[in-house]
Amino acid sequence: MSVRLHEIAHCRAGDKGDVATLSVIPYVDTDYALLVRELTPQRVRWRLARYVGGEVLRFELPLLPALQFVCTGILDGGVTTSLALDTHGKSLSSRLLALELPD
Repeated sequence: MSVRLHEIAHCRAGDKGDVATLSVIPYVDTDYALLVRELTPQRVRWRLARYVGGEVLRFELPLLPALQFVCTGILDGGVTTSLALDTHGKSLSSRLLALELPD
């Protein structure tokens, strides 16, 4: 079985320059272990490959619980100067939440 990420978690996003941060927070704390296991930087990079030109770093925040992903090389220099469409943090978080994870 699989589950879409948006069914078990929500995402907060921010962007500055050519960096976006995506924080993924499970609705239920016990799903944090599933996120740690399945939501790897490589999987996030694969899901957002069309939009992320740099690396994806993951930070684990078990006391919250949450995962934060820092994605570089995404905005062609920043939101106000980019000619790219739909690469703001909020759009990236929506794309990430559509990701299918093994259950």
